[in-house]
Amino acid sequence: MATEYGQGYGLDGRPGFPGSTERRHRLPAALRAPVEGRTWRELGYVLLSLPVGILLFTYAVTMVSLGAGLLVTFLGIPVLAAALAGCRGLGALERGRARALLDLDVAGPEPLRMKKPGAMAWMAAVLKSGASWRALLYAVLHLPWAVFSFAVAVNLWALGWGLLTYPLWFWVFPMYAGQDGIQLYGDETHRIYLDNAFEITVTALVGLLLTIATPWIVRALTMVDRLLVHGLLGPSRLASRVVELESDRGVVVDTAAADLRRIERDLHDGAQARLVALAMDLGLAKEKLHEDPEAAQRMVDEAHGEVKTALQELRDLARGIHPAVLTDRGLDAALSAVSSRCTVPVQVEVDLAERPAPAIEGIAYFTVSELLQNVSKHARATWAGVEVWRTENRLMLQVVDNGVGGADASRGSGLAGLAERLHAVDGILVVDSPAGGPTRVTAELPWRGAHVR
Repeated sequence: MATEYGQGYGLDGRPGFPGSTERRHRLPAALRAPVEGRTWRELGYVLLSLPVGILLFTYAVTMVSLGAGLLVTFLGIPVLAAALAGCRGLGALERGRARALLDLDVAGPEPLRMKKPGAMAWMAAVLKSGASWRALLYAVLHLPWAVFSFAVAVNLWALGWGLLTYPLWFWVFPMYAGQDGIQLYGDETHRIYLDNAFEITVTALVGLLLTIATPWIVRALTMVDRLLVHGLLGPSRLASRVVELESDRGVVVDTAAADLRRIERDLHDGAQARLVALAMDLGLAKEKLHEDPEAAQRMVDEAHGEVKTALQELRDLARGIHPAVLTDRGLDAALSAVSSRCTVPVQVEVDLAERPAPAIEGIAYFTVSELLQNVSKHARATWAGVEVWRTENRLMLQVVDNGVGGADASRGSGLAGLAERLHAVDGILVVDSPAGGPTRVTAELPWRGAHVR
C-alpha cells in the first residue's frame, strides 16, 4: 500500500495543493458584496430570468394546450411530444445559463430510452420520460418566481443606489422640480422634504445599508432558482442512484479482480514456488536415502524448514483474505490479532452488542488492517489506537496514531483506493492528518446485522 504521509501540504504549510495560498481580503464580505463579480452575475441571472421565463411559459402553455386540444385526433400526440422535447431543449439552455452565471453545474437528465428506432418509439419515449414532464413543470413554475425576483431585485438595487448617491443629485429638485428635495411626507398643510445636511446624510446611510443588504437578498432569491434547476432540470434521484450503483459495481468488480491477481501472484511467487522446491528436495533425498543416509537426512531437515515457511506464508495469505479468527470470534478478536503484528503498541476498543453482516465485518477488518499497515510503515508513530462502535445504522471505525501526519486521501494512491472500497458499499472515509500529527482516520460503513448470513 503506497503511503500518503507527508504529502498534500502547500508552501505555506496548510493542507491543499503544493504551493497553494489562501486569498485574503482586506474588506469583510458584507462590504465587498455590492462590487463582487458573483453579485453582478447573480443580478444578471435574475434580470434575464424575466424574459426567459416569459419565453418558457409562453412556449410550454401554447404547445401543451395545442397538443391537448388536438388529442381528439392523431395530431395531438406528436404535438405534445414536440412540446415536451422543446421543454427538454430549453431546460438544457437553462442549465447552461445557471452554469455560467450561478456557477451551478447540473448534469443533464437521463437520456431517452427507446426500445426500437422510429418516430413512434421516440414519441413514446418522450411522453414516458419523467425528465420531460419535469422540464415542463419548470417552464410553468419559473415565470411567477421570475416576476417576483425581478421586481424585488430591481427595486432594491434602484432604491439602494439611488439613496446612497442622493447627496450627488438632490440639487435636481430645487433646480428643475421647484421643491427642496425628496418629499418624505405631505398633506394639505404640511410637507417634509429631505433637504438639510443631516437628512441628506441619513438618507445616504439608509441607501448604504440597502446597497449592502441587496446582494444577499438577491443571493437568497437565486437559491430558489438553484433548487428549481437542480430539482427539475437535473437527473432524478432514481437515475442518479442507478449511475452511482453502476459505478460502485465497477469499483467492486475491479477490486475483486485486483485481489484475485494479488492472491494468484502471492501463491505463485511464494507458497507454490516453495512447494515445488520442496518436492524436488524430497525427490533427491529419496534417491540418496540408501546411498548417503546422512545427506538425505540433511535434505529432509531442510525440506521440513521449507514446509514450515510455506505453511506460514499460506496462513498469512489466508489471514489477508479472511482470517479464521474473524469468522469464529468476530471483530474484537480479529482486530486484536492484527494489532499485535503492528510495529507500535495499539490499543483496541470494540463496543458492539452484536456482530455485523459478514461482508461488512470483512470490509471493516480489511480497512483497519490497511490503516495499521500505514502506521507501521510510514507514520513513524510510537502509539496507535483502534475504536469500533455502532451509531444507529452505521458502523464506525477510527484509527489514531501520534505519528508525523500529512496523510492525504486525495493523492490517488493507497488511502484513495481504500476510500473507493468503502464508497462502493455506501461507506465514507475521512482523513484528519495535519502536518506533525496526530493522524485520525474515521470510516463509516452501513450497518447490517449478522442475521443476513
